[in-house]
Amino acid sequence: MGKRVIAVTGGCGVLGRAVVQAALDAGCKVAVIDHSRHSGVEGAHYIGGVDLTDAAQAQAAIDAVVETFGRLDALLNIAGGFAWQTVDDATPAWDRMFALNLTTALNASRAALPHLKASDAGRIVNVGSAAAQKAGMGMGAYGASKAAVHRLTEALAEELKSTSVTVNAVLPSIIDTPQNRADMPDADPTAWVAPDDLAAVMLFLASPASRAMTGALVPVTGKV
Repeated sequence: MGKRVIAVTGGCGVLGRAVVQAALDAGCKVAVIDHSRHSGVEGAHYIGGVDLTDAAQAQAAIDAVVETFGRLDALLNIAGGFAWQTVDDATPAWDRMFALNLTTALNASRAALPHLKASDAGRIVNVGSAAAQKAGMGMGAYGASKAAVHRLTEALAEELKSTSVTVNAVLPSIIDTPQNRADMPDADPTAWVAPDDLAAVMLFLASPASRAMTGALVPVTGKV
């Protein structure tokens, strides 16, 4: 993994920071692309204030990564959002969920493809969700948007089989974050997925060692 250039979208969040730190520890050069302007992990190159739902901004951010490091070997699409609401909610979140979860991954991937194809081992790793396999109450908009990420992962993997690029996704259950602990105070967070553990799976998928895997939707569900 050493010296590979990895771009991480949404790298200022809890999972994003875990992935960035793990990649730096593995000797990678890391660029963080985030809507936030506040850096999170020392040693990474930050490109902040980016709205990845805008294709032009996504392109400019990826171009900036390549201008800084000279190439791009892997794109980890972590940027996204969550909303719990029932279908009859007065202010539906469906468009917002698709924009944050699907459009961000699509725009970043499209911008990165020419550079990833030039790598000996180009990689795209998306973040789907176990909740998209069967949506529970209030999970319609979020689950549908993540299911769309699953289909994007599979379709893009098929399209790129003649290249060096593989495309896979992780499907976590509940990630152990401060927000989830606050929202579910009676739950047992030791059964959830630790960010560092999810980061390890994502970095394997971003590595040359994962060459035999493409189009995979990898469950990472802890003991939930």
